Amino acid sequence: MGHELTAEEKYHLITRNLQEVLGEDKLKAILKERELKIYWGTATTGKPHIAYFVPMSKIADFLKAGCEVTILFADLHAYLDNMKAPWELLELRTQYYENVIKAMLESIGVPLEKLTFIRGTNYQLSKEYTLDVYRLSSVVTQHDAKKAGAEVVKQVEHPLLSGLLYPGLQALDEEYLKVDAQFGGVDQRKIFTFAEKYLPSLGYAKRIHLMNPMVPGLTGSKMSSSEEESKIDLLDRKEDVKKKLKKAFCEPGNVENNGVLSFIKHVLFPLRSEFVILRDEKWGGNKTYTDYGDLEKEFADQTVHPGDLKNSVEVSLNKLLEPIRQKFNTPEMKKLTSCAYPDPSKAKPAAKNPPKNSDPEEVVPSRVDFRIGKVLSVEKHPDADTLYVEKIDVGEPEPRTVVSGLVQFVKQEELQDRLVVVVCNMRPQKMRGIESQAMLLCAASTGEPCQIEPLDPPSGSCPGERVFVEGYESGQADEELKPKKKVFEKLQADFLISEELVAQWKGKAFMTKLGKLTCKTLKGGTIR
Repeated sequence: MGHELTAEEKYHLITRNLQEVLGEDKLKAILKERELKIYWGTATTGKPHIAYFVPMSKIADFLKAGCEVTILFADLHAYLDNMKAPWELLELRTQYYENVIKAMLESIGVPLEKLTFIRGTNYQLSKEYTLDVYRLSSVVTQHDAKKAGAEVVKQVEHPLLSGLLYPGLQALDEEYLKVDAQFGGVDQRKIFTFAEKYLPSLGYAKRIHLMNPMVPGLTGSKMSSSEEESKIDLLDRKEDVKKKLKKAFCEPGNVENNGVLSFIKHVLFPLRSEFVILRDEKWGGNKTYTDYGDLEKEFADQTVHPGDLKNSVEVSLNKLLEPIRQKFNTPEMKKLTSCAYPDPSKAKPAAKNPPKNSDPEEVVPSRVDFRIGKVLSVEKHPDADTLYVEKIDVGEPEPRTVVSGLVQFVKQEELQDRLVVVVCNMRPQKMRGIESQAMLLCAASTGEPCQIEPLDPPSGSCPGERVFVEGYESGQADEELKPKKKVFEKLQADFLISEELVAQWKGKAFMTKLGKLTCKTLKGGTIR
């Protein structure tokens, strides 16, 4: 974009094609001051299908408007919603969702580096969050919780308690993801108004809510992942797309509940700002529309024929799907797909222990247990002039004792009470007689004289919060890093402080759910 957008232009982009905005005044006020922080959550249940392009194209709008966007993979929600995904499959499904949604965003040209991806279980099992769930359950009535979930939680004859917790968790996510706004379909409206009612009762701010209309499925009613035949899967072959589109309801001149037109309006138009109807010369040849209204009008008065409309959508849709099919055409992706969504006819009894990391020997950052810590006390080591002995809270019942060689580099009072980054799964080591139970991570300059600064977590971080490398949010940390395997040392070779002072591994940022880890001054330094 050539020029900086005005607050009005941003507002227009953020709200176009939405059905409803709750909190318009607040939205306008924020846009005059700064960029909007917004999140979209998706429960990792059924296989995402092409209707997911509808929220994706709004996410593209948000990014064009300069918003800071977080995508939440709500794995815990998926479990709570009538156990739509069993624990064993959740990890695999979440990986599938991450891959597929990133592929969709890339396919529509969204720069992934502007987005933050996070999983619910990264923070929803923390002590603070869990306490808030209980605090909320002491003020919310059963009636309100049931009403809030009515359109989202699967309605069954004997409803489970988990379905009543669901709306509360979704409300708390707004606070814990530190956003101004949540985006979702209008089917979420009752959960959104529930959040607006109850978050203030815990002392948290009421958020803005942006709602997409329920777009009729391209090939049927509401596109849900559970009606198999009608939906077009993101990995469907071209011939399947053709076959399913042939059956799509698209009556000449009828613009009501027309899934084919809706797909053009909500996905293809916003992405390209135009749409081309491809047709034979004898019917007037190709025609380009730059305004959706004109296309709808010409379809209504039957200047545009359903057959041509469907063919044109088919061509555009295959262009969007091709890069996704390519990405999922590798042996590992095919394996992930078949494991996350096993064919029920070939079901085997589930294994008791799901694999922790696909290949236990693979050297990836998720094997290291990086956490946020808070330094509770700092003393000099009684038997060593260069060592400090710190007590650090890493979110466990007792603080850990950590010995660090920082006396010459960092003042005692600078460490006291500060937040730090700690490696928690190294084998404890005696240092001059005192056992060190973790390692404090610091940035170090490469030149002489050596300078060292502890890494800085994002403000607002809490002890025990998980630190991960972008793209490696999943995967379990090893119980203990075996010194012989040198996993940490191999990873450390690629640790670096970027020119923007961001801690990185192979060019990808160290993150928490609140943002990136940084240091004060040591550009181009190492991390140790």
